Amino acid sequence: MKYQNIIFILSLLILTSLSACMDLDVPDFNNPSLDDFEKNPTPSAVKSLATGLLVGHRRDVAVPNGYVVMLGVLGREAYNFDVASDPRMITEMLMGPLDAGSPRFGGNFWVQPYANIRNANILLIGVDNVSGMTNSEKQAIRGFAKTIQALDFLVVVNTRDQNGGPIEVGGSFDDLGPIATKAQLLSHISILLDEAKTHLLSGGSEFPFSLSSGFAGFNTPSTFIQFNRAIKARVSIYQEKFQEALNNLNESFIHTDVNDPQLGLGVYHAFGSGSGDTLNELNNPNIYAHPSIITDAEPNDERLLKLKSVTEASVEQGFKSNVKFDLYKEITSPVPIIRNEELILLRAEANYRLDNFEEAAEDINYIRVVSGNLPELLYPSELDESNILDELLHQKRYSLLFEGGHRWIDMRRYERLNETYIDKVVSNEVFNQSYPIPVEETDPRD
Repeated sequence: MKYQNIIFILSLLILTSLSACMDLDVPDFNNPSLDDFEKNPTPSAVKSLATGLLVGHRRDVAVPNGYVVMLGVLGREAYNFDVASDPRMITEMLMGPLDAGSPRFGGNFWVQPYANIRNANILLIGVDNVSGMTNSEKQAIRGFAKTIQALDFLVVVNTRDQNGGPIEVGGSFDDLGPIATKAQLLSHISILLDEAKTHLLSGGSEFPFSLSSGFAGFNTPSTFIQFNRAIKARVSIYQEKFQEALNNLNESFIHTDVNDPQLGLGVYHAFGSGSGDTLNELNNPNIYAHPSIITDAEPNDERLLKLKSVTEASVEQGFKSNVKFDLYKEITSPVPIIRNEELILLRAEANYRLDNFEEAAEDINYIRVVSGNLPELLYPSELDESNILDELLHQKRYSLLFEGGHRWIDMRRYERLNETYIDKVVSNEVFNQSYPIPVEETDPRD
């Protein structure tokens, strides 16, 4: 079955049978056809599909073979030792190569993002045609939908990198859109986020549907703009548009009060244990932390409290660890989408790349002191333009540990993947620049 066909089926399933989840009330659509929804949408159906975009974007984030774990493995943050269920956790993820024909590895983080992107396109058509909603309500939904759509495209960029991916989603399945480059995808994401901001500015005082608890503090159109600008700042960094990144950060929720740090301030994926909801499975017993996280840390770095040692080490095919993560203590623990600590480090990176070394050093030291409880590095005697990138990447490694593949993405951006830890006990290397595009997607284009 073609991946585009799978995306179509997923879209219909989400359209017709969203269930209560993420502490959100999503009513049944009484099984309308796709054509009916686009041509004769009801306000309740439109609002429910908007809510469903959060469900779709959260899917595969916090499962053992999901986004956080698998990108963590590639970035040598984590191991998944569940080889009894799937030996590819070692043979493919750690020893390589990644297989474009493998349905849950080569296909991971492709079908679901594109299904959600398609749902956002369907929603935007429905909003244009719906009666019984005010213009501000429609604008709020448009701004929300395009922001979530941008996040889904960003999953494709982060996992596929230079392999790229299609931008055109939702046409005939026999007329597949071309594979766009990474630069084209990032440009499209940037445009979506800017269009979303424009919509949100006319979106009134509240959204006409419920957002999850993970959006607390950012659940009105005006405050959601701050989240939108935070994501845009991350994208601007990836595009190497560093002054633009600083401008976006100024419109975000970045906060650096020493007396009130709020490093955890941000937007999160929410999880729940109620009927029909989704659990955070990142405390799976087979998931271990890479031991280099401890050996490479500075003494007394309080971010090591994100880890815990276990009595008996797990060993699989020469890979060994007796360290586990302790970030997500409950099956309902939220997972960050973006938070203040990342924004401060993004500002440090932007200033470093603009040769504003003193400003970059100031933010790096802020994170060292407030997050790590480490001493400042004096500028320029201990921290200067010759070593500031090394220090920045080190702080990002520990501040954003096991939150969403940041280590793998950052080291790849700076062409330093071979500087990540290579397990010498087996003949392996950091081979994985990116996930391949699934063969079901490429073969029809040949």
